[in-house]
Amino acid sequence: MDSTTPSQAQRRFEAIHNHLIAAGDSRSLLLPSPTAGEFFYEQGYSIVLPEKLQTGKWNVYRSAQSPLKLVNRFPDNPEIGTMHDNFVRSVDTFRDYKYLGTRIRFDGTVGEYKWMTYGEAGTARTAIGSGLRLHGITKGSCVGLYFINRPEWLIVDQACSAYSYISVPLYDTLGPDAVKYIVNHAVVQAIFCVAQTLSPLLSFLSEIPTVRLIVVVDGVDDQLPSLPSSSGVQVVSYSKLLSKGRSSLQPFCPPKPEDIATICYTSGTTGTPKGAKLSHENLIANVAGATVATKFYPSDVYISYLPLAHIYERANQVMTAYFGVAIGFYQGDNMKLMDDLVALRPTIFCSVPRLYNRIYAGITNAVKASGGLRERLFNAAYNAKKQALQNGKDPSPMWDRLVFNKIKERLGGRVRLIVSGASPLSPDVLEFLKICFGCRVVEGYGMTETSCVISAMDEGDNLIGHVGSPNPACEVKLVDVPEMSYTSEDQPCPRGEICVRGPIIFQGYHKDESQTREVIDEDGWLHTGDIGLWLPGGRLKIIDRKKNIFKLAHGEYIAPEKIENVYAKCKYVAQIFVYGDSLNSSLVAVVSVDQDVLKAWAASEGIKYENLEQLCSDPRASAAVLADMEAVGREAQLRGFEYVKAVTLVCEPFTLENGLLTPTFKIKRPQAKAYFGEAISNMYKELAASDPSPKAAL
Repeated sequence: MDSTTPSQAQRRFEAIHNHLIAAGDSRSLLLPSPTAGEFFYEQGYSIVLPEKLQTGKWNVYRSAQSPLKLVNRFPDNPEIGTMHDNFVRSVDTFRDYKYLGTRIRFDGTVGEYKWMTYGEAGTARTAIGSGLRLHGITKGSCVGLYFINRPEWLIVDQACSAYSYISVPLYDTLGPDAVKYIVNHAVVQAIFCVAQTLSPLLSFLSEIPTVRLIVVVDGVDDQLPSLPSSSGVQVVSYSKLLSKGRSSLQPFCPPKPEDIATICYTSGTTGTPKGAKLSHENLIANVAGATVATKFYPSDVYISYLPLAHIYERANQVMTAYFGVAIGFYQGDNMKLMDDLVALRPTIFCSVPRLYNRIYAGITNAVKASGGLRERLFNAAYNAKKQALQNGKDPSPMWDRLVFNKIKERLGGRVRLIVSGASPLSPDVLEFLKICFGCRVVEGYGMTETSCVISAMDEGDNLIGHVGSPNPACEVKLVDVPEMSYTSEDQPCPRGEICVRGPIIFQGYHKDESQTREVIDEDGWLHTGDIGLWLPGGRLKIIDRKKNIFKLAHGEYIAPEKIENVYAKCKYVAQIFVYGDSLNSSLVAVVSVDQDVLKAWAASEGIKYENLEQLCSDPRASAAVLADMEAVGREAQLRGFEYVKAVTLVCEPFTLENGLLTPTFKIKRPQAKAYFGEAISNMYKELAASDPSPKAAL
């Protein structure tokens, strides 16, 4: 029996009642809750709970779709506790449905998509897992995957789940030193690779002593190198391993939900890679939470081109398998992605802002170039559709027939859902995608350490410029960051560092207790390092990064990513790195130019040049780019000190290969600063020379 006295109960109720009045939310709803404390109140798409009843601070947000219990299993299939369970059910349920499709033939030519069914993939998974067992790879061993997206990647991953191996993705772009480090750090015993990645592996084989088996996915047996038996390493083709396993099938060795499914190494922007350990229940909980609001169907088609080594694509694969979706793989060349989209005609398209910015720039530049009647027609159609969507009405189908159907064909013509993640998407670009492609566009927020999704925009929510409400599998709170002046008392919205808790939180960094303790506190909250605020309606908005902030000479704090996202909309900008420091009072930038746009500008101005490098170093080109950036900055209402005052144009893109990007396409700031050190120094010298202030004369 409850020992609470009537007076205690009355006091508790009054405290909560007063809090609700203070919150000023007329729609607040008082409901009994058997979880944190005894009550919560609704705030649109989220509900708010007290973290600890004694403190009286109501700051924990959950999805309104599952307020009383965090989701940790699929509501319709709670028996699924592991990735293995998930795939077994999919093979049984969708046995004859298309699963894995590729355009690449055995002879290397490209044709129409050819498909493997769920049943066929299930058979291959068993054979590969059996082959590994027969080669003496024991339960709990780490298996490396060292190749880009293709059907075999998922088959090997499913084999790892079925036979209790831990899959360890090895990014093909990380470079040999990082691959060597990961293989040794994770004690990898078997590596699946392709001919292209076999050579670097063999070059440092003596430095990765734990490896016993190398499987070459596109290998031909009589062309593979035979290593001396003293090396202790066997090199076999994927097809040979498949045959070996098929001839002597081994029983599954199913994992437990708490077992580690994968170690995802994140390179981050500095230091050696960190291995995030994710359990089966972590991944199942995250995807199960996402399925509460988003449903896929066996009639859906998904294109796989985002790196499978990253959690974003990995979680998408768990979700698509759950719903029996067909997965078509790209050819392996980003430059041919648009061609693959037209051939596959997907219904679900997940990508990153970098690609959406390119689509946005491509369409807007084409519209401006068309001029006259076509430009006026596009603008009329765009504004009419925008108006209708803002008013919650269905736009006239006439506009699609006249204008937008041609644009939809760029993604194949059938896309019903567009998802953006990995970095912030400009609200203008999101709105543009929604109008042009006529489908639901969702921006999500997540990280490897939370098994992917932390929050995502809700269906029917027409407000943009935020990342939605919490995944029903986690709870979120904001913690004060006084040194950056972000607090829960901020008006009109509470602000602070985003912290996450729930069954999606990873099991820690592999062999790195101290870094794990740095990010997970004693109450189980993961500190993300991102700064957010709560918009009305329980929507989360990312506004800053705790680590990447820097101060200018006059004391103004700068969040470079925010400014880079604004300037990314400039037509000349393919990529941009904004730099500043406390010794200088203004910002400078290095712009990797959109080559076609810059060439078109030079032609229109009658400027002659021998090569693109010469054009990039022409002061007239820098002036044109800076003028366009200023216009974009004014439109975005940048503050005075947020404007870039000098630019250096380069024709070389920022890539993983030249060390300027992380595998999730974020700029490595220390490396970019060093790489462009001379250009940065020259820009500040020029600014000082042109500055009439007394400081410049010193």
